[in-house]
Amino acid sequence: MPLDQLEDQPPQDVEMGFLDHLEELRKRLFYAAFFIVAGGIGLFVAKDWLFDVVLFGPRQTDFISFRAWCQLSEWIGAGESLCVDRINYELINTTMLGNFTTHILVSAIAGFIAAFPFVFWQGWLFIRPALKNNERHSARGIGFSSSFLFFLGVAFGYYVIAPLSLQFLGNYELGDVQSRISVMSYMKTVASITLASGLVFQLPMMVYFFSRAGLVTPELLKRYRRHALVGILIVSALITPPDVTSQVLVSLPVLVLYELSIVIAKRVYGKRTNA
Repeated sequence: MPLDQLEDQPPQDVEMGFLDHLEELRKRLFYAAFFIVAGGIGLFVAKDWLFDVVLFGPRQTDFISFRAWCQLSEWIGAGESLCVDRINYELINTTMLGNFTTHILVSAIAGFIAAFPFVFWQGWLFIRPALKNNERHSARGIGFSSSFLFFLGVAFGYYVIAPLSLQFLGNYELGDVQSRISVMSYMKTVASITLASGLVFQLPMMVYFFSRAGLVTPELLKRYRRHALVGILIVSALITPPDVTSQVLVSLPVLVLYELSIVIAKRVYGKRTNA
């Protein structure tokens, strides 16, 4: 290897062998698991706040999203048609370990959400030595950007998608059957929607890395824009109540992220071409 190319390689990448890379991966996975467990334990202890304030918040008629919908309804002249003045479903537990199992599951998911910046940083520390100096320089701020997008997605899922889904599914009537939902089912719905939204908002970051690897080009993203639109609408229909307003409300941010991904891919591809 020429000397100038050798200087571009970080020392870790030159010296580390296959077993060293496995050891580094094991260390990063251990640290990531440590942060997740630490966050989960902290939230497990803060049970009252986690459940009463956060998770059971969308079951209260004065939840911030419901108040915003009511104000929007009055602003557009629809009266109180969008206001939520009652919660028709109740939560029950039908097993001896139900509440405890739910507590552990929710704490684990919440621990991952809280520790996401640290988990992402461990993954970045594992990948970083394989990058050249100019690539590491161009990736400055990637940890902040990824964490910001993730928590933005979590907030969107919690304040928008989850309340819509809970209101529709919890109040859906079938004859004289009353809605008595298990607490585990409720928690899985809120947690899965919130976590999935955070991960979906990582789309620009995924495109960034794929563009760096040469797997994605801006032309490819533009060519399949219509296919992506159909896919986004399908996913929105699956995770939201079956009405046009909810699907559009969920689809718009994802479409914006897709267009942002095209801009990112174009910028990355331009730098690779000029290099």
